[in-house]
Amino acid sequence: MRAKLMGAKVLPGIVGLLLAWGGTALLVSPLALSARNSSPARTALVGQVGLWLLCAAVLGVVLFWEKQPLRSLWFRPLQWPSFAWGGLLVLAYLIVIFPATEWIRARSGLSGFAAGMESALTLPNWLRIFAVLTGGVVEEVLFRGYAVTRLLQLMGHPVLAVGLASFVFAALHFPVWGAGPALMFFVSGLATTTFFVWRRDLLAMIIAHVVIDGWALLIAPAISIWWQ
Repeated sequence: MRAKLMGAKVLPGIVGLLLAWGGTALLVSPLALSARNSSPARTALVGQVGLWLLCAAVLGVVLFWEKQPLRSLWFRPLQWPSFAWGGLLVLAYLIVIFPATEWIRARSGLSGFAAGMESALTLPNWLRIFAVLTGGVVEEVLFRGYAVTRLLQLMGHPVLAVGLASFVFAALHFPVWGAGPALMFFVSGLATTTFFVWRRDLLAMIIAHVVIDGWALLIAPAISIWWQ
């Protein structure tokens, strides 16, 4: 009886992780990315919509199979502390985490974000805004809110959960961004996911992710054009 109850709790988590990770792996697979040669904007849009559909599917697992509330993903109501902690994480990322990961990437001799950013900045503004929201909301729900909390349930060890979640997150970025950025995503993921386990505040993570991506894809390029 006990084994049956354990299985009823474990199976939804495994299926949810397979949806989050496996579905994203399909979206960034060589077959999916090969379509970029014909229409980069259309391929990017399909990829973003696909991520939202995966997010809806995983939330369906949470609400209707696991029968758990959104707070099981450490999602908190809209309150000012989440904005404060999100802002603190942004500062930590810009001042400490990103420079440290960039130093590690440079020491490794791997290429950086230049090629990927060059491609991303060819997309229309509305699609980049959509991508920022997708990255901030969907990636945090799938790869931190769901992945970390369920790995903690399945593995029972925060270090293993943080390490595996960060590794998979980085690996899923490799097909699009390359080895250098993937290494940076892994190292920064260890730091930010540790922060997430400490604060248990998914909203703060979403806020920070939206601000960081928004700066990289929208604000900094606009300032660069204006400055020229």
